[in-house]
Amino acid sequence: MRDMVTILGGGESGEGAAQLCQALDMPCRVSDAGNLSDDRKTRLQAMGVDIEEGGHDRNLIESAALVVKSPGIPSAAAPLKWAREAGVEVIGELEFASRHTDARIAAVTGTNGKTTTTALLHHLLTTGGVDAGCAGNIGTSFAGAVAAARQRPEGDHAVWVVEASSFQLEDTTDFSPHVAILLNITPDHLDRHGSVEAYGDAKWNITSRQTAEDHLIVCADDPGLSALRARQQTQAQVHTVQLAPPTSDNPAGLAAHSIDKQRFTFLNPPFIMSMQELALQGKHNLYNSMAAGVAARILDINNADLRAGFTHFRNMEHRLEHVSHVNNIKFINDSKATNVNAAWYALDSMTAPTVWIAGGVDKGNDYTSLIPLVGEKVHTLICLGKDNTKLKSAFATAVTRILEVESAEEAAILGYNVAQPGDTVLLSPACASFDLFSSYEERGHRFKAGVRSL
Repeated sequence: MRDMVTILGGGESGEGAAQLCQALDMPCRVSDAGNLSDDRKTRLQAMGVDIEEGGHDRNLIESAALVVKSPGIPSAAAPLKWAREAGVEVIGELEFASRHTDARIAAVTGTNGKTTTTALLHHLLTTGGVDAGCAGNIGTSFAGAVAAARQRPEGDHAVWVVEASSFQLEDTTDFSPHVAILLNITPDHLDRHGSVEAYGDAKWNITSRQTAEDHLIVCADDPGLSALRARQQTQAQVHTVQLAPPTSDNPAGLAAHSIDKQRFTFLNPPFIMSMQELALQGKHNLYNSMAAGVAARILDINNADLRAGFTHFRNMEHRLEHVSHVNNIKFINDSKATNVNAAWYALDSMTAPTVWIAGGVDKGNDYTSLIPLVGEKVHTLICLGKDNTKLKSAFATAVTRILEVESAEEAAILGYNVAQPGDTVLLSPACASFDLFSSYEERGHRFKAGVRSL
């Protein structure tokens, strides 16, 4: 059926794409190499969507009007090759959603900090009275969110704040946000992209189709991003954020920087805030705050609303989330830290002796950069994973003791038992969760359940 949209992948993005197809009166089918969850299948069937599980019918793919792929499916997968050979357009769910909204899009990417920055920018906009939606890699598919917004009495949002992963950006052809934030580039997902350069190129798609009327916000202090910018080009207006005050060597377009260790400022026109006013603390969060603040100013948020938004923001669940104090021992859930660089930021922000819970699916991690921080701040490492050999070897001489557990609940309880009053127990795994958990969310929820049991 040449009018049928084939959606490959029956997860969150696949269901969202189906919802948008329904909202657009476009017939669609969802095809998954595995099996859909019962809840997902029930919702799709209620929409009248055709479902295929356990493989893909090549004839149906080759006869589709359009193939919308979920980000988890590699671009070289056989069903996508079939579609392209048959002349069928293949796009990602992010691209599909962006084609069906007239709202301005503010997109956020980077190896680390993108979820926090996305949530913060959305908060700054809504605090300032902007009708803004929030979707993407942050948890709600962009396509599903666009479909839901079309049903509102007021229609689509004025602005969409979208978190975009490298997997999503890799599958874009026309996606071009009005405001793009690119926070940092460190090695990640190399099993998918093959090299840091290819990974960076995928991230660069956030700006590669922007025009001179659009805006790109980047961190000038990040070496990986600086290397990417040196070999790529953009037509967008570039705004940089950095820690150091401006000098004659600073690049044009500096938009925000720290004045000293207590204050930071936005430029053009100047607006100064105390770092103590920020709900988000830590050096890495200062970068996130400056980037989100520059984007909010571009989108017409005034200084008073900006200050209020920064002051009252509450961070995302599983991202340096304060869980509880138990007998003067602090518990922090940073389960979303699924790579080394994210764990580095978490450890860098620790101001008390730390019990560090780490481990899971190692994505080719190099732990070298963490060793000095761990030696300085961590007295006990609790390994949470099926195979902790590499983790134990890397930190054998950096910590006083290394322990192993098989559940997040057990990790929380053991952390409490080995901590002293005034210590912090930090779950910041530096690894993916799929050896013991279905997701980083499950890992975080189960850690918090362990804390609540104390």
